Amino acid sequence: MTPMNHLAVLASLILLTACAQPQTSEQQANAKEAERTSGAVNVIDAVNLNELMLTVSNPEDAVVYFHNSLKQNPDRIDLKRGYALSLARSRRHGDAILVFEELVATGQADDAIRLEYTHSLARLQRWDDAGAQLALVSPALETPRRYLMVAMLADQSSEWAKADKAYERARRLTSNPANILNNWGVSRMSRKEYEAATKLFEESLAHNPRLFNAKNNLAVSRALQGEYRLPLVSLSEEERATLLHNVGVIALRRGDTSQAKGLFTMALEAHPRFYPAAAEKLAALEAIVEN
Repeated sequence: MTPMNHLAVLASLILLTACAQPQTSEQQANAKEAERTSGAVNVIDAVNLNELMLTVSNPEDAVVYFHNSLKQNPDRIDLKRGYALSLARSRRHGDAILVFEELVATGQADDAIRLEYTHSLARLQRWDDAGAQLALVSPALETPRRYLMVAMLADQSSEWAKADKAYERARRLTSNPANILNNWGVSRMSRKEYEAATKLFEESLAHNPRLFNAKNNLAVSRALQGEYRLPLVSLSEEERATLLHNVGVIALRRGDTSQAKGLFTMALEAHPRFYPAAAEKLAALEAIVEN
């Protein structure tokens, strides 16, 4: 039985318990107590279900759940928070921001909500607004998310020492720092510190070998150093085609046209139906050679 089904069954059992035959005064008193208790349990169940939807469900399923629940209970703050967070998880940051703004305007935003609001603003590159919201988050909040936001904002203003310090702090506050290390690697790559970036992407993949962003960034950082062979990581056919194409683009920009041509050819061979971009660049290169 799934957690959701378990919660639904539990709620139905409580309701059935409340439906009984005519009672004595003692039974009525017991029934009132049972009703009071069942209400408390239902609230707990609702909170648990909200948490489940935010942590283990498909993000789009969570959006639908909170949207429909809010229609029935428009004044429930927990549902409004859940709706905003589920939209952010689904990368629908524009929609999420509208709900976050409502929570802030009505005084219902705590530090956790402001932090996620900051993240959505940053994802839409509204850096000034993101900085304004982050400034309202308590500096006593010691979470990886807060330090990641500090680091990302520092990156935007080229405050590299501040960024590195925040990334390091964020990494130490979590047992799975794969995403943080990947972002830190992007930061170092933007400074043209390719060797340092490569090490961070490798460390990211050591924590999460399935993180495609780190796979891609590792291949790109190596290519920017003239190493066009793909890194020895697990890749699907589509991932391999994507990396070959992206490394080919780097080779082309570095003036290594023969290497680029070979990489685009391999990209087509790896996944021909899904990589028209590689075919287009290969055709352009062949046209240049013919001329």
